[in-house]
Amino acid sequence: QVQLVESGGGLVQPGGSLRLSCTASGSIFSFYAMGWYRQAPGKQRELVANTISGKGGSTNYADSVKGRFTISRDNAMNNVYLQMNSLKPEDTAVYFCNADLRAGVRRENYWGQGTQVTVSS
Repeated sequence: QVQLVESGGGLVQPGGSLRLSCTASGSIFSFYAMGWYRQAPGKQRELVANTISGKGGSTNYADSVKGRFTISRDNAMNNVYLQMNSLKPEDTAVYFCNADLRAGVRRENYWGQGTQVTVSS
């Protein structure tokens, strides 16, 4: 069984910064992708940023966070991070870590439990 555990959410003023962390544990053979999604009240869950593994791997960002958020990986520790700078009230949401990975012989997709980010003065 694979688990994703997030940390780092909280309350921050507009213009502030937060760093989210996610650690994947369990019987993981390899990762296809890891990333962050968010869901604001009354809205659909949306991609914030992800990293695609392997040759020709890529990093993708939602237009709304480009230039402000940075995703990074620590492959040795199965971690993914999201550095969020210049936060805006519209960034308020529950942020979820996601991993597309190979566990044993199967390709599987996992979600973390979510961490609340609130941007407010």
